[in-house]
Formats: sequence, structure tokens, C-alpha cells
Amino acid sequence: MDPVIVVGAGPVGLSLSLALAGQGVPSVLLDEGPGKDEPRPARTVVLHSDTAAMAHRLGCTTLRDEGAHFAAWRTMRRRQETHRTTFEDRPAPLHLPQHALARGLRDAVAAHPLVQLVSDSRLDSLEQEGHGVTVHTQGAETTWWRGSYLVGCDGARSTVRKLLGIRFPGRTAVERHAVAALRTELPWPGEALLHRGPSSHVAEVTARPLPDGVWRLDWLLPPRGELVTPDALIALIRDTLAGWCGGTTPPYDLIDTGVHTLHHRLARSWRDGRAFLAGDAAHLLGALGTQGVEEGLRDAENLAWKLALAWHHGASEELLDSYQAERRTAVAARLRAADQAMPVLRGGGGLRTYLPGAGRTHELLLTEGHLGRGPLGSAPAYAPPVAVREVPTDTEPGGAVENVPVTAPDGSTVPLRDLLGRGRLLVVLVAPGTGVWDRRHWMKAGLMPRLAAAVSALPVRAELLVADGYPGAPAHTVLLVRPDGHLAATFAGVRPAELYEAADAVRAGAPSPGPGGSGAAAVPAVSGAPGSPGAGRPGVPGAGAAPAVGPDSAPPVPARVSGESATPPQ
Repeated sequence: MDPVIVVGAGPVGLSLSLALAGQGVPSVLLDEGPGKDEPRPARTVVLHSDTAAMAHRLGCTTLRDEGAHFAAWRTMRRRQETHRTTFEDRPAPLHLPQHALARGLRDAVAAHPLVQLVSDSRLDSLEQEGHGVTVHTQGAETTWWRGSYLVGCDGARSTVRKLLGIRFPGRTAVERHAVAALRTELPWPGEALLHRGPSSHVAEVTARPLPDGVWRLDWLLPPRGELVTPDALIALIRDTLAGWCGGTTPPYDLIDTGVHTLHHRLARSWRDGRAFLAGDAAHLLGALGTQGVEEGLRDAENLAWKLALAWHHGASEELLDSYQAERRTAVAARLRAADQAMPVLRGGGGLRTYLPGAGRTHELLLTEGHLGRGPLGSAPAYAPPVAVREVPTDTEPGGAVENVPVTAPDGSTVPLRDLLGRGRLLVVLVAPGTGVWDRRHWMKAGLMPRLAAAVSALPVRAELLVADGYPGAPAHTVLLVRPDGHLAATFAGVRPAELYEAADAVRAGAPSPGPGGSGAAAVPAVSGAPGSPGAGRPGVPGAGAAPAVGPDSAPPVPARVSGESATPPQ
């Protein structure tokens, strides 16, 4: 089968190609740019526990050296501290420059044989039929490319979205921020700050730490105010720093500046046949602490395992449709929460009028958005595929699982999230005390033989794991976890028939038949002929076979159709 074509080599496109490669799926990554990102320290991203774990799992090495975890989060109103959040009981948000995230992902892409990164390639046409997608690019050379699927990760002005004729409605200039990255010493090293009403002419400012004493400062601007001149920005910096440092502006080194205008938009459709949208091509958000890049990474993780299943074994149309159903619904809820809160937080309206259960303060609501909590920030929970919840746990059905230590049958113990993104379901037995047993004993004791037999009979590949405990789950609870780390079902003990039904529901049933289906059987015979785009590619693994993954895997055969013909190849 031909590789997946990914258009756009920002953090979302890079992550998607790596996520596909981790599941044995080759991709061609088309980059309109020169193959590197311009350093912009004032353009940063905040990753919470699920997306930081994903980036780490994909091989991004810049998280540790160029990112900073918040030591705490302070909230102030005028001159009074109203709230301080620490992170002893949960992972702290990770803050790093976007170019550092992209560079780390690019390095991982360069080292992976299943990803072909093509720079200076601008998409200008797209055609699809029942068996695949053909696109044409201009740039260093004019080329046709053939793929099994196509994903547009090409940003707010997405060419893919325009070629598909998908509308992109929403609101323009929801918020404006003046931004500066500077090196200085502040009274709270390593702690982020949300400061509302620091002076009569500044409504709100945030300060977020980066490594080496660098801070990103954001000032909320009037939606349609005057242009921010360099002198005006310097005055903002000096006044803000003086207000935090006892009336005297401390020495500082100004590194980067900018003015960011935030828009809220949501594409009408995220799937058209074999073409999909992800990241800023599908949605724009960013007001009130919401994170557009982070939502794009969640798009990539949700879509990757579904495309991998389709590429290797075939998938139902319902499974591929579930990408839009889950991710578009989650982002729409985030946008809706921001739009409801905006008149309250920016216009001074009554909070209870707009948000249910709104006894919380304005500052707390904003803080939750920045910290990945509440309606503005919490990780999404997708509607579970089956209504099986025999055992309540602290994770709601469809929610992201906790990163508990788990033990595999080979005896290795790792965090649960380290095993995600491999195209397998995870079946976790909660068995207190097994952490101190020899695996030769517990693999043959109690529920394990029956559970192992049930797992081996599932309709999709699955891995059996054991956890010494899981929040809220009693002993002998069995958890069914999707490849992207969302809880699908819980059972009280071993229920082979129910477990099989739940696993089948996760994949949304058997693959769709015929040319309109998604399975390997839908590949036209010509794709394996000598000289065709798929010639020489390793065979598609059969049902139950593990895909070739890792440094010993055969590199993908380029899906290029050479020449500059006026019409796409037949």
C-alpha cells in the first residue's frame, strides 16, 4: 500500500508522521518551507501531561533541555495574590519555544526510515478516488505523489482545506496580545504568573518561565486598538517589571517581541474521503489560555492509530469517521467554553449567566484554562464505544488514562503512557501485590491464564499488562485502553465475551468491503507492479502480524511519480 501523504511540517505534521511510523506506517511529509524553523523565542507552546508524554514518546529530545516545568502558578488581582497552585500531586505544565519543539521532532523524523521529508514542496492540486490520493507539488521540482491517505496539517491558510472546498467559519481577532521574550530576574523564580489589573492601562499580563532565566510575557491588548510601537512595548516592559520588583525596573535582556492576534475558527468537516484535516488547518483557538498546538497534537494521536489500523488490516468507515466525531466535538466544546466565558472575563458580565456552576472566580477560571483544567483546558474525554463500565474508576469512560506503572509479561515495568502509540489495545489487570512477585508465578496464577487467552482471541492486536493499582479501581478490575490512551471499558474480572465485544467496538466493527473501504485489499494491483509508486515496498502485514517498526525496518519506497506530465498518472 502507498504511504500516507502528510502536508505541512510544523509540530502537528511532524508528530503525525512520527506517530504513523511508530505503528509501522510509512509517510511522505511535504514541507513548503526550506526544512528548518526560524528561532522565535516569543512564540512558545505549553504542553500538559498527555501531550508532553506523546512528544517524548515520539523521540523529541528538546523537551528536557529547552523546556521548563512551572514550579507553581500564581494568580494576582491588582496588588494582591488571590491563588497559588503547586504541582506536588500532578505533572506540571511544560513550557518551551515552538521552534525547539519542531526541531526536536524534525531530528526524530530525520532518524526514522519510515518518514520521507521533502522540503520546498508546495501543494497545488489534489485528486482522490476509491483506492488512494494523488497530489501535485511545485518547488525545487514539479512532481506527482501517490498516497493511500492524505492529511492536511498545513496551517490556518491550508491549501488542502481549500482544494477540498471545506469552509472555515469563525471569529476574527478574538484577542490581541503584545508578547516579549526577555531574560531577567523576577521575585518568583520558575513560577508562572497571571496578573489581572496590574495598572490602570493594562488589563492583564502573564509571565511564563523558560530555561536560563528567560521569560515570556503577554499583555492583553484592546481588540481593535492602536498599533503597538517599539517605544510603547518598551514602556509596557519597564512598567510591568517595576510593578513586580518593588518599583524599580530590574536589568533585562530583550530577546524577541511580537503581536499575536488570536482567531477562533472550526472547519465544517475534517474528513473528505481519504483526505483529513488536523491542527490549524482544522481549527484555530488560543484565547483564554487555550492551546492550539496542543489540540493539534491530540488530533495527530487520535488519527494516527486509526489510519494505522486501516493501512495494515483495513478499517471501517465508522472508525475513520470517528476521528472527526471525537476531535471536532472536543475542539468545538473548547471553543464554545471560551466564547461563553469571553463576555464574562473580558466584558465584566455576570459569570453565572454564562457558565453553569459558576461560583468560581474569574481568576480561577482563567487559571484552569492555562493549567489544562476545567472547561477551558482539561484533556478531552471521548464518548466510549461501548457502555461497559462494570467498575467505576477515577477515570471517566473515554477519558485519558492515568500514567500508572505497569508490568508486561516479559517482566519489564514502565509507565503506562510509554506503551501507547503502537497500534495495539492495552488490557490492564489491576492486581495488587504482583509488583513483588516473580512473573513466572503470577502469569500462571489466578485470573491470568483466562485473561491471557481472552486477549489472544481479540479481533485486533492487544497487549496484556498488570498494574499494582489504578486510581479508584478495586482489585481484579480489567481496563481496556485504546492505542491513544483513552479508557474504552472496565470490567469486574475476566469477561471474555464482553471484552471481545468491547474491542470490536473500539475498532468500530469489521473493515468496510469494496473499493470504498479502507483495507489493504482495496489497493489496486498496479501498485505493486514494477515501476509503480508502490513497487518494492514490503508486504502489508496480515491480521495479527506485528508491523515492521524501528531502525531495522525497510525504508519507505517514495510515492513519487516522476516527470512533469500535465495530467496525474492513471
